[in-house]
Amino acid sequence: MKALVLCAGFGTRLGALTSDLPKPLLPILGEPLLAYTLRHLASQGVTDVALNLHYHGDQICRLVGDGSQYGVRVQYSVEEQPLGTAGAVRRLSDFFRGEAAFLVMYGDLLTDQALTPLLEAHRGHDADATLLLHQRAGSNSRVRLGSDCRIVAFAERPVGTAPEYDGPPWVNSGMYVVHERAIDLIPEGVADFPRDVFEPRLATSRFFGVPLTGFRCAIDSAERYAMAEEAAASGRCRLAR
Repeated sequence: MKALVLCAGFGTRLGALTSDLPKPLLPILGEPLLAYTLRHLASQGVTDVALNLHYHGDQICRLVGDGSQYGVRVQYSVEEQPLGTAGAVRRLSDFFRGEAAFLVMYGDLLTDQALTPLLEAHRGHDADATLLLHQRAGSNSRVRLGSDCRIVAFAERPVGTAPEYDGPPWVNSGMYVVHERAIDLIPEGVADFPRDVFEPRLATSRFFGVPLTGFRCAIDSAERYAMAEEAAASGRCRLAR
């Protein structure tokens, strides 16, 4: 199985923590977040990983090398300007062609989520994309699921107040299993999955959601960074070593 870990962002909301360090290299218990991510993916059957690079990408290259120390083969995609979560996939279309199920995940996630539930749902529904979802009350992003777990409404950081949907407050978790045919849904240039693929293509594509069953923390603030370190130290997140 192949995967893309998104590593090109600036991490501006983390302030001084990322002033000279890319977010995926933030230390968790003394080891870079990306090291845990790559080992976790290897433990889940991922063999080949693409990393898109922009901000301090050279630091990531020096740490990861060819990926063999983490049990995976690594390919790099250097972006002159960040292409977004979907634009990065489109640029790697040759890498993913022929794959009925490949993973895309945000590089700021500390997680021990098993991939099997996502893969089984993705294949069972013949989905274009299957999204990992978690419940979070008060979020400015919302996902509405139908009775068969098909995504029927999607609002990611809309202008103004996020819509209220009936049922649990599902939120995008930043991990997607994607069918290669979904690459053709991505517009050229800078593009994000939520804004440019999921929201506008709901009526004509097959997008499904799977509930989070493991630990997941997006390190997008100093507070969330502290939360991730606490989860790692306490064993709430089962780190791959």
